[in-house]
Amino acid sequence: MLLEQERMQVVEYGRRMSSSGLSKGTSGNISVFHRGMELMAITASGVDYFEASAEDIVVMKLNGEIVEGSKKPSSEYDLHANIYRSKEDANSVVHTHSMYATTFACLREPIVATHYLIAAANTSIIKVVPYAMYGSTKLVEEVNKVETNGNALLLANHGLITWSNSLANAFNIAENVEWVAEVLWRTKCVGQPTVLSNHEIEETIQSFKGYGQDADASTSGY
Repeated sequence: MLLEQERMQVVEYGRRMSSSGLSKGTSGNISVFHRGMELMAITASGVDYFEASAEDIVVMKLNGEIVEGSKKPSSEYDLHANIYRSKEDANSVVHTHSMYATTFACLREPIVATHYLIAAANTSIIKVVPYAMYGSTKLVEEVNKVETNGNALLLANHGLITWSNSLANAFNIAENVEWVAEVLWRTKCVGQPTVLSNHEIEETIQSFKGYGQDADASTSGY
């Protein structure tokens, strides 16, 4: 079976995404890209994450050609492929419909640095991509228009997309962005939140690079 390990990872993190509340039902999607083989393993469309097996994960080329798998791939496969084409350090993509991040996406309001954990996404602001229908070429075009040095974007009236060098890191970014979004929402309910400066977040980003037991590994907790 092609990309067996990658497909097993997608199954595992699909279940984590659902059980953690980052997405509901069969919504959201996950992929892993093998750059050496130029193949992407991505969740199938409409398949329950808790019933999915490695065989249900679709292996395809970035041009949309299915190489292995009997299922229809996620409708967002081109969105994932576009990330891999445009960002050389991206090997995994996680797309969620998490409550608080999606709330800001529907407000078309960026998530700002009310807490330093936004630095997990390598940025001080999670920008909003203008609305376009899910799975459309227009959505890909809109994503390409938004400049970011970070690893996350909000999709207007839709959800959140994150990417990183590994699936563990991309999922970690999605979790942290959702938590910061909730903090931002709660502070706005009480008053006017204080936003950390770009310099303060950049200091945190640099600090995260040496965090944990292995300074060469991207962080999974702070």
